[in-house]
Amino acid sequence: MRIAIIDDDRLVCDSLGIILGAQEDIEVVGCGCNGDDAVRLTREAAPDVLLMDIQMPGRDGLSAAREILGEGGRTRVVFLTTFSDDEYIVGALRLGASGYLIKQDVAAIAPALREVMAGRRVLEGRAMEDVNFSGGDDMAARPSRPAAFACLTEREYEVAELIAQGLDNREIAAAAYMGEGTVRNHISSILAKLGLRNRTQIAIAYLRG
Repeated sequence: MRIAIIDDDRLVCDSLGIILGAQEDIEVVGCGCNGDDAVRLTREAAPDVLLMDIQMPGRDGLSAAREILGEGGRTRVVFLTTFSDDEYIVGALRLGASGYLIKQDVAAIAPALREVMAGRRVLEGRAMEDVNFSGGDDMAARPSRPAAFACLTEREYEVAELIAQGLDNREIAAAAYMGEGTVRNHISSILAKLGLRNRTQIAIAYLRG
């Protein structure tokens, strides 16, 4: 696979280039330090995977990913960051990113990239069920319920699934044929049972499940 690395820390770029370039199936085709470099390298080198930081001086990774993925090319975007932040994770996956990895777990990066090339998404180094973040309501291929959600009723779990798909309360109400007040009640119950603070944490708990 051909990859490009984008990180404002040159040492990170050089180190990852050496580590990943030593893999027989990985070729590093370029490095950059901000979102503008990411867009340019994607257009010039057409890497299979763009491994990119989120927070960078100037143009950040999320902005660059929005433009790159919006162009409909074949390059997959995988975020590599020191921040295991729920808001960033959801934002990245909603954009259509193929993964979200943590810099400190260097040994997991190459295997995760192989999962991405095989058509799977990765979260913090693990392949996960492909969740639709487009706001659709197709629940035909429902994954098995994560153990952490065993305490939820069927309707609560359905709401949790729809939250993980990125739907807001109005959209959940329409998809699940219930009132918005009922949706809010289910969300409150889910938060209480799982010891979570907000709907973003529900989505992340589902993805990590």
